Amino acid sequence: MQPGETLLREGAANLQRGIEAVGGRLYLTDRRLSFHSHAFNVQTGVTDIPLSQVRGTHPCWTKFLGMIPLFPTSLAVSTADGGQYHFVVHDRDAWAAVIGAKLPGAGG
Repeated sequence: MQPGETLLREGAANLQRGIEAVGGRLYLTDRRLSFHSHAFNVQTGVTDIPLSQVRGTHPCWTKFLGMIPLFPTSLAVSTADGGQYHFVVHDRDAWAAVIGAKLPGAGG
């Protein structure tokens, strides 16, 4: 975490990157949403999404190979630049609520 940053929620997650569902941990702070992949994935690294860039979240389907819907267990995060990030998380509704409460103009 960065100096002065407050951790609000964390948990195991997968981030859909193309056809790979990259395993790791998702962190929500008062400043950003940050995904840290496990080292044993093909695609590794950190994905940071500043909360100032998040425009919303909505539930979506977890997809096999990025195409075939399997389960309605993912959370899509949309950004100001038109980006979409799909996270498989436990209790996606709770994640959506806490992210939504921290968005600009939400008062939280």
